[in-house]
Amino acid sequence: MGQVELIMPKMGESIFEATILTWLKKPGDKIEQDESVLEVATDKVDTEVPSTHGGILKEILAKEGDVVKVGAPIAIITTDVANGKASPSVTPADGMKTSGQVAAKEEVAVAHVNGTTHVADFKSSSRFYSPLVKNIAREENIPVAELETISGSGLEGRVTKKDILDYVQSRKLGATPQTVVKHAVASTASASPKVQASISAGDEIIEMDRMRKMIAERMVDSKRIAPHVTSFVEADVTNIVQWRNKVKNEFQKRDGDVLTFTPLFIEAVVLAIKDFPMINVQVDGDRIIRKRDINIGMAVALPSGNLIVPVIKNADQYNLAGLAKLVNDLAKRARDNKLKPDELSGGTFTISNVGSFGNVMGTPIIMQPQVGIIALGAIQKKPAVMEMPYGDVIAIRHKMFLSHSYDHRVVDGALGGSVVRRVADYLEKFDINRSI
Repeated sequence: MGQVELIMPKMGESIFEATILTWLKKPGDKIEQDESVLEVATDKVDTEVPSTHGGILKEILAKEGDVVKVGAPIAIITTDVANGKASPSVTPADGMKTSGQVAAKEEVAVAHVNGTTHVADFKSSSRFYSPLVKNIAREENIPVAELETISGSGLEGRVTKKDILDYVQSRKLGATPQTVVKHAVASTASASPKVQASISAGDEIIEMDRMRKMIAERMVDSKRIAPHVTSFVEADVTNIVQWRNKVKNEFQKRDGDVLTFTPLFIEAVVLAIKDFPMINVQVDGDRIIRKRDINIGMAVALPSGNLIVPVIKNADQYNLAGLAKLVNDLAKRARDNKLKPDELSGGTFTISNVGSFGNVMGTPIIMQPQVGIIALGAIQKKPAVMEMPYGDVIAIRHKMFLSHSYDHRVVDGALGGSVVRRVADYLEKFDINRSI
């Protein structure tokens, strides 16, 4: 008999910790290799963690609600053969302890302050603190009472990672909490005023779920970080509509997938990005990072009403049939909550099909750290003037609006407007005789 540690696996780039949502097994349960043992959540996706070994779940080291760093042990598994990392002692090394080994879900022990051990009881706080902020507070020995004095620049005055790190830095330099608070209030007073909602009899109060809180915070952050400008064009997509109507049944019989407009739009966006590579960039302080890969995020509405953005990596390397299959697969698994964390990271440009809700246009918010996002409006039949060899005629055409929001720090109107115009050009010039 041997013992192995089940560790928190790597969840994708730039993800260093995850919150344990639910244990699917309890101590004493038999588990198979690759069988799901628990559900975790990152700031990008909820996912299941499979067991790396078969055996008996001997001990759970991190409780539900704990925030655990990638690589830290979360459980002990007893196996028939110790073919993994043996663990003679089930107590993890001090440097690998999770927040669950230090405290319960809503209560964490903060180390000595003035010789006395303080316990940070977040239940007593009326403010919301993210798991990351709580971890930093614990590591920096900041009691809840002191944490309450920090003025937040996030949504509704929420303390962000930057707020608490700035506070810690000022604290180390000898500034008093009152000094730091005054400075924070002065710098953020106009940025994030909290307006009290009015509640009347009969009103329903709905608590935001975790995903909605993250969406709200990210959207506010994006508008604060990037000065948004939006350019609009109207495209004649009659060729695309007619071509799709002609080939969609054949495609479904041959490949077993439906052919939507989304892969056609993605293809046009990819071609435009190749023509204007400076739209495929990110901002890092005073530096502009031009991305080599073209990774297209596509916004998907979930049954809950929330939004998620799976990413098609290296979208320029797929043909139209490949894009169609990938789009359908990602959209289906997004709605079934079966996406992998890596499939939600690394995007360099995003599209949002607001036309699927019957909207003719929209002004989308940029997905940070990207600098551009295109909203695709509903396709409508309209009378249009067409130039023919024998003169102008009025004809019924299929038209749609495209709106491109871009980060005006690095994307000027000429580039932002040219990109969306080029996307429209590729859609309008689509070859109606093309095969798939």
